[in-house]
Amino acid sequence: MDWRIVVVLLPVAVAGGWAAFNIGAIAIRQAQNFLNKSKSA
Repeated sequence: MDWRIVVVLLPVAVAGGWAAFNIGAIAIRQAQNFLNKSKSA
């Protein structure tokens, strides 16, 4: 395996995973807020 591929793809994969983690956390928080509001209404 060519190490240049790993060197190029690793930062891209890390950035993508970090973005997905942050977006996922925000989405879960918004969904919980929506469900809590719909229960209390």
